Amino acid sequence: MIVDSHAHYDDRQFDKDRDELLKDIHKNGIKYIVNSGESLRASKAGVELGKKYDFIYSASGIHPNNTKTMTEEIYEQIKDIAVKNEKVVAIGEIGLDYHYDNIDIEKQKYWFKRQLDLALQLDMPVIIHSRDAAQECFDIIKNSGVKKGVIHCYSGSVEMAREYIKLGFYIGIGGVLTYSNARKTVDVARDIPLERILLETDCPYLAPSPNRGKRNDSLMLTYVAEKLSKIKNIPYDEICSVTSKNSIELFKI
Repeated sequence: MIVDSHAHYDDRQFDKDRDELLKDIHKNGIKYIVNSGESLRASKAGVELGKKYDFIYSASGIHPNNTKTMTEEIYEQIKDIAVKNEKVVAIGEIGLDYHYDNIDIEKQKYWFKRQLDLALQLDMPVIIHSRDAAQECFDIIKNSGVKKGVIHCYSGSVEMAREYIKLGFYIGIGGVLTYSNARKTVDVARDIPLERILLETDCPYLAPSPNRGKRNDSLMLTYVAEKLSKIKNIPYDEICSVTSKNSIELFKI
């Protein structure tokens, strides 16, 4: 059994067959799924998925690219979702994304820090999105005092991964690990202990090879686990067992 520590089953790409896919996914080797929030709508949708499927949990949070429309009212609603729903297991995904030109860096940093503070208040782990802002993201997390969470879809260096682990964080690894040009991700996966790795899809995005470019789903995690097994020279079943245990412990599922 595998735990998918980061999915987006509320995404419109699943609108036509969401229930058909999810109704049997547990029987096909997926133990639990954490549906990550990225907006108020997605955070609410994750709660509804959790009510419908006993193996789905969720996170409540605002993605950095959505902070441009963030308000105090939305912040309070995100907090309310996390407080009132026992299957909300994290604040996320939150962080920094400097990839695009039309961003408000200061606004991203402000709401990132506010949501980190929320996680501290509620004693909840965080799901971190970091893109083209590696050092600043790390510094803000370190200064925040938050010491539990996962760096989703990790794309940084081996050295920074080690520093995150020292803080108490896990490293999220998904379909990118299987790509032919993913040398940095392979190096990180080889270097860090299995006990600090979470498997994730980020579905419907980032489908692993040989399905790159197609819609991703949790069943494709087998490709990631197989690649990780080869990289670390650890049996496939142990990869699944340990990474699932890691997710269960972090999110207190």
